[in-house]
Amino acid sequence: MKKIVILFLCIASTLSAQNVDELFDDANNLYKNEKFDDALKAYKQIESRGYISSELFYNLGNTYYKLNKVGPSIYYYEKALKLAPLNEDVKNNLVFAQRLALDNIEELPLTVFQKLNKKFLQQLSYNQWAIVSIIFCFLGSLFFLLFYFSNISSRKRFTFILSIISFILLVISFAITVNQYSFEQKNKVAIVFAEETEVRNAPTLTSEEVFTLHEGTKVVVLDALDNWKKIKIADGKLGWIIADEIKLVD
Repeated sequence: MKKIVILFLCIASTLSAQNVDELFDDANNLYKNEKFDDALKAYKQIESRGYISSELFYNLGNTYYKLNKVGPSIYYYEKALKLAPLNEDVKNNLVFAQRLALDNIEELPLTVFQKLNKKFLQQLSYNQWAIVSIIFCFLGSLFFLLFYFSNISSRKRFTFILSIISFILLVISFAITVNQYSFEQKNKVAIVFAEETEVRNAPTLTSEEVFTLHEGTKVVVLDALDNWKKIKIADGKLGWIIADEIKLVD
C-alpha cells in the first residue's frame, strides 16, 4: 500500500511539473504576441501553485512593465534578483522600471565596508554563500585525507597546504554567510504599491506627515505595529506607513 501511495505521489508530481511547463510556454507565447493581460493571468496562475523561480518573477516583471504598472514590475524584478543576484538582464530591466518611479531619492554615502558588501558580497545570496562554504568544507576534508594517506613527502606537503587554505576559506565563507543572513533579516526590502502615500512620524493617522512616497519606491522595513510598518528610505529618512500600501520582497 505504501509503495502505491509513493508511486501515485510521483506520478502526480510529474504531471504537475508538465502542466506548469505547458502553462509557462503558453504564457511566453502570449507575451511574445503582445497579449500582456492574458500572459499576466497565465504567469500568476503558475505563481499561485507555489512555483518559485527567477525566470518566472523576471517574466512577471516584464509583463507588468509592459502594462505600465510600476510597483508590481519593480517588485517582481527585485524578487528575481534575490534568487539570481548575478542576472544582468534582471538588473538592466530593474533600472528601466525604476526610471518610471516618481520618487528620486538620493542615497546616503556608503562606507568602505558597505561598498565592498554591496559590490562583491551581496552578489551572492546567503544560501549561495552557504553552498560555497559546503564546497570548501568538502575540499578541505578531501585534501586532508589525501595528505593523511599519501606516502610521498612533496605530495603530503602540497595537500596539507591546500587543506589549510580550504579550511581558512571555509571559515571566511561561513562568516560571510552568517553576515549576509543577518543583514537580510535586519533589512527587509519592500516596494510601495500605493500610487501615493503619506509617511508619518508615528503609527497613527493623526500624527504628523513627514514625507510622501509614490508607487515603485523601494523601502527597508525596520519594525511593525498593528497595521503600520516603520520604514527607512535610501536617504536615511524614517517614518511609519500603512502596511497595506507596501509589499515585502520575501
